[in-house]
Amino acid sequence: MLNKKNNIILIIIFFIILLSLISALTIEYVLGHKPCGLCLYERIPYFLSALLMIKIFFFKKYEKITLFILFFVFISSSLLAFYHFGIEQGFFSESFVCNVDNQVQILSKEQLLKELNQNVVSCKDVTFRILGLSLAAINTILSVVLSIIFLKLFFNYGSSSTSQYK
Repeated sequence: MLNKKNNIILIIIFFIILLSLISALTIEYVLGHKPCGLCLYERIPYFLSALLMIKIFFFKKYEKITLFILFFVFISSSLLAFYHFGIEQGFFSESFVCNVDNQVQILSKEQLLKELNQNVVSCKDVTFRILGLSLAAINTILSVVLSIIFLKLFFNYGSSSTSQYK
């Protein structure tokens, strides 16, 4: 069972995750910065982790395994975000998810108009920065930090708060 300190940590993380999702949606829908394909995929671990954390808050069964799943979710998120950051920096080539070059082979003007209306964004184009960092870079850092926290919570699961400091 999670002790009171770890429950507080989980609540704080839950609000950070919600803030991240709200920020991504605000940047997209209020500020008008269209996300690329990878940006959309990078939201999935946050939605999944919010659901898993709600499970921990309301159903106390299988907490430890859920913490490990959360660790795995954020390790996966950090790899995906790092891959996206690598595309932005030119370390990796664009994947089929973001490759807009394949869309040049259009046969008719109706298809051309349809493609232009979709406004496909390349994964290597950074359209929004916070403190000079792209959202993929921020997501990489946040995902690594959260994966470390969830791993620590997993290993400390069941130990009392007094035995942690001995």
